[in-house]
Amino acid sequence: MSVEFSQERYEVLAEFRYQVRRFLRFSDEAARQADLEPQQHQMLLAIKGSPTGRLTIGALAERLQIRHHSAVELSARAEAKGLLSRQRGTEDQRQVFVQLTEAGAEALQDLSAVHHRELQTAAPELIRVLQRIVAEDSSSR
Repeated sequence: MSVEFSQERYEVLAEFRYQVRRFLRFSDEAARQADLEPQQHQMLLAIKGSPTGRLTIGALAERLQIRHHSAVELSARAEAKGLLSRQRGTEDQRQVFVQLTEAGAEALQDLSAVHHRELQTAAPELIRVLQRIVAEDSSSR
């Protein structure tokens, strides 16, 4: 089923994409200022945000939407910086689990505080744009 897109719908989608990109750019810069690669920050958050506080490399790759071998390399660099530790699974030696070190948890805590403050500013506009998208979709049904 094809949906007809009005000029206003394009404008709303463009505004949503702009607001998301603005926040992501802020996030990337904040990570760099904390001496982390943006993907390292995302990785720390994915690990800390998991229910168990640890992830397999495969699950990490999925959460970051990267290839398995990229997750291996990313976690190796983070381990070398002391941000996380890697351990083989006890039941399945092929699995490698990653979890934050104290230094990784502290780095994430500091960055999360900065991100929370930025979201307090950015959220109202993101919510407004999302509400426009949802309202348009509801009215076109």
